[in-house]
Amino acid sequence: MTPILRIPSRCLTALLALAISASTFAQWTTPQVTAPGLQYRTFFSPAANATVSFHIYLPPEYTANPTARFPVLYWLHGSGSPTAGISATRNWFSSAMSQGKIPPMLLVFPNGMGASMWCNSKDGTVPMESVVTDDLIPHVDATFRTIDARRGRIVEGFSMGGAGSARLGLRRTDLFGGISMLGAGPMQLDFMQSPLGTDVPPATRAALYQKVWGSDPDQYLAEHPWTIVTAQPDAHARLGTVLRIGCGEVDAMLPGNADYHQHLIGLGVPHTFTTIPNVDHDALQTLQGLAVQTGWGFYAAALAVPDPRAADLDVNGRIDGGDLAVLLLHFGDCSGTCRSDLDGSGSVDNGDIAVLLLDFDA
Repeated sequence: MTPILRIPSRCLTALLALAISASTFAQWTTPQVTAPGLQYRTFFSPAANATVSFHIYLPPEYTANPTARFPVLYWLHGSGSPTAGISATRNWFSSAMSQGKIPPMLLVFPNGMGASMWCNSKDGTVPMESVVTDDLIPHVDATFRTIDARRGRIVEGFSMGGAGSARLGLRRTDLFGGISMLGAGPMQLDFMQSPLGTDVPPATRAALYQKVWGSDPDQYLAEHPWTIVTAQPDAHARLGTVLRIGCGEVDAMLPGNADYHQHLIGLGVPHTFTTIPNVDHDALQTLQGLAVQTGWGFYAAALAVPDPRAADLDVNGRIDGGDLAVLLLHFGDCSGTCRSDLDGSGSVDNGDIAVLLLDFDA
């Protein structure tokens, strides 16, 4: 299989130099990638005030079951080319679906440019986080048959995308049931302190620091997953968010990920932390190692997370008797295609009543 993205730590210097070039940093659309089931799409983003591209993979089940709704995995790529790893990533997850290791799901590959860090830039020129959470996700839900709920979304990414998954997922508690950080970086609290093994020249690092965070340490920390999770440490335990961290044992990003793991322990945030022996900064090998060491349970667990908002079936701002009445109206019906199927089991039954009662009078 073609590697998703292989970046020995010693090569990060050249990659960052490429990523922060003006041409790489400022393109909202990418060339099209062709692969079975993969579509190239564009949409208008109000946040960017521009047309933005993305790729989306539709599994065979999407066509075979024209009334069914499907969960969505948002894959956030690492720094460098926004499209280089799409085909191989699609192959990895498509193969897992066909073997029954993970449920059929849509795969969305947003365009994170070369080095946006999946973050709103301080100067406002690249509002990447807003493009994804405020514009792309609603567009996907309006265009495709998705499960528009926390239990229907996972955000996962590698390197820059791993840190981005933490930033987006931990900040937007309403959007994602699962967050997967793979070889995440940058995770150090001082961006200009280069992790050992990367050998990134100070000038190169400083240029990226300026482009994204305006060389402002307070801005950098405000957008850091460390700060974001500290602001609401109880939210994800209460909501049942499934959070995992995976990193190669010889990946230069490991110390920062290990520190973040300890930070989450201190905050009481439920998560898993897995290191993969003999793996450097390599997305495919990290995914393969996680599959071997921990299995595929992360995806099913993340998609089983209830969405408290979903129980407000009559949309009056409270979960009360009116919502119970709506659910009972659909009891034994819907075949998983209506909002009353709160637990995503495919039918409206006692499990959905249990989900509703859990948040009753909220």
